[in-house]
Amino acid sequence: MKKRFPGAGALPVFIVWIAGSAFHLNVYEPRVPQEILELVQENENPFPATPERIEEGRRIFYGKGLCVTCHGKDGKGIDKIPGHAPRDFTDARWQELRTDGELMWVLRNGSPGTSMPVRVGKVLSEEEGWSVIHFLRTFAGK
Repeated sequence: MKKRFPGAGALPVFIVWIAGSAFHLNVYEPRVPQEILELVQENENPFPATPERIEEGRRIFYGKGLCVTCHGKDGKGIDKIPGHAPRDFTDARWQELRTDGELMWVLRNGSPGTSMPVRVGKVLSEEEGWSVIHFLRTFAGK
C-alpha cells in the first residue's frame, strides 16, 4: 500500500496559485502576448471620444460591465481582492503607455494571471467595449 502525505493533493494547486498571483510583477508590463503586441497596439478606437460615448462608457463601467466591482468607483482598484491587484486607471504613466488596442485585447481575452475576465463577447458588445475604453481614459491623472 502506498503511503500518502496529508494535503499532498493540494500542493500543485498552491504552486499554481502563487505563480498566478505573481504573474505581473511590473504594473507597466503589457498584458498582450509579446508576439502580437505590435499588431494589437495599432488597433485604434473606431469611435470618437464624444461626451455621449464617454457617458455610455461610464454607465457600462458602473452598470452591466461590472468594472466598478474590482476597479472601484474612482478607478484606482480595490485593494481587498485576492491575488493580482486590479488596474489603477488613475496612473498617468500607465495611461500613457497602454494603447486603446491593448485595452480592447484585455476586454476580449481577459488578463492572464489576474482576476480580469473576458467582457467583450460575453457581457459587452465590441462597441460598448470601445465606449468603456473612452471612459477609462477620463481617470488619467486623477
